[in-house]
Amino acid sequence: MDKNKKNSLPTKLGVNRPPIVAIVGHIDHGKSTLLDYIRKTAVAEGEAGGITQHLSAYEAVHKNSAGEHKITFLDTPGHAAFAAMRARGLEAADVAILIVSSEEGAKLQTVEALKLITEASIPYIVALTKIDKPGSNIEKTKMSLLEHQIFLEGLGGDVPWVGISSKTGEGVPELLDLILLAAEMKGLSCDPKKPGEGLVIEAHVDPKRGATATLIVRDGHIKSGEFVVAGNSFAPVRIMENFVGKPIKEALPGSPVRIVGFSALPTIGVHFVTVGTKKEAEEKSRSHVPALVRSGVARPESHSLQDVAAAPTDVEEVIKLVLPLIIKTDVAGTGEAVVHELNKIPQDGRLEVRIVARSVGAITENDVKLVGGGKTPGIILGFNVKVEKEAREMAERLGVMIATFEIIYKLAEFLAAELAKRRPQLETEVVSGTGKVLKLFSSQGSRVVLGGRVEEGALRLHQEVKIMRRELEIGRGSISSLQTGKKDVKEVAAGLEFGAMIKTQALPAAGDRLEAFTVELK
Repeated sequence: MDKNKKNSLPTKLGVNRPPIVAIVGHIDHGKSTLLDYIRKTAVAEGEAGGITQHLSAYEAVHKNSAGEHKITFLDTPGHAAFAAMRARGLEAADVAILIVSSEEGAKLQTVEALKLITEASIPYIVALTKIDKPGSNIEKTKMSLLEHQIFLEGLGGDVPWVGISSKTGEGVPELLDLILLAAEMKGLSCDPKKPGEGLVIEAHVDPKRGATATLIVRDGHIKSGEFVVAGNSFAPVRIMENFVGKPIKEALPGSPVRIVGFSALPTIGVHFVTVGTKKEAEEKSRSHVPALVRSGVARPESHSLQDVAAAPTDVEEVIKLVLPLIIKTDVAGTGEAVVHELNKIPQDGRLEVRIVARSVGAITENDVKLVGGGKTPGIILGFNVKVEKEAREMAERLGVMIATFEIIYKLAEFLAAELAKRRPQLETEVVSGTGKVLKLFSSQGSRVVLGGRVEEGALRLHQEVKIMRRELEIGRGSISSLQTGKKDVKEVAAGLEFGAMIKTQALPAAGDRLEAFTVELK
């Protein structure tokens, strides 16, 4: 790493701050497993479906020849749905680790993660994982990174890299040393005596304790008795916990903390500050003007899923069904991921899915009432949440569907199948054969006898036909008798001439076209 890229040196009044590190990369490339080794825990095994679905923060201590060093790690999900979480993690971080499997090389989320790192303007280190696996090929992986404009040291670039095994621990100490070097070169400094400030990285409603948020302290300190203001919400610092859930009285720069008791659920991605009194907290929260934050949190008002496909062009009138949908998640950040996945479901003009509410916490009676009071009973999707007994009973009475999930893509698969079943069916006319009228033999009442030739497909007995003159439909009828070669037949194929009696109110003429059709529900 080039030491000429040093951003700023610690000030005389400040002290070195522990680095905050975001770990990003493609799903299943080993992010959580690396943290498991560093923290000597088993978070990866406990994740539903084996994937990280929350933004989590952890502290670790690295010992080297220079002593002990604290490092705060942010573990971000690799699944495509969690792009907003990765962006928040990088916004809070000083250094990023780009995880790349040495078995698979650069993948889709690898490239997306690099883009987010570039936008965050922070230094990064490439960790080539799974080097203990038989399929590991470091040189091939380095070439795949080169193809995506990631220029590693030793290959004409200045991006530091290290091969690691999260099972044996090989390369992990060297990775931690590189993190500390990057932090030293960046010149991280802080003033632990000033009021605390930082970023809200996650928020949820605890059924017993109320609105709760996870914060990263970037500067200053948070002490018991103070107040934290995050946007238009605030909380007294009475219950403050470290990353393992242990109660603490003070949080210093670089620390991830959980604070309980916010006046309202804070917006994830918003910056926070600390003040000394409740009056200051109330005034500061009232003066906050909501803004679109980088996390891209959806506004609470009703909105439709995006990417709605165009309505069919061959139908003059489309029956449109509006389906109300509520999304309930355990934490605010997963709500973004759910919407991201649902937006990928193809829709059309016959069925509009309208998200009427998106919030955190258990599914309640009020949720059921909201989507069950209209003409079309709606759907409530829950992600890692419980369903209250009263809500389930009311849903059965009102015809509201409640479905809960632990895996993000399972939720999207369910909704896609459900929308396919609920989409209004349209009667569509499908042309099965065309014939040209060569001669009109007779016309009596509602029946005409004519001769013609099948041009495409086939004409069948008792089939409905349109009578077309140029491009104008002059009438419709049905084939009541069909002959070819003076023999009665049930079907005449393309290229053959035929005689037919058609029941119709129209009067065909030579040169007109017959279009046989069937009606299908689509």
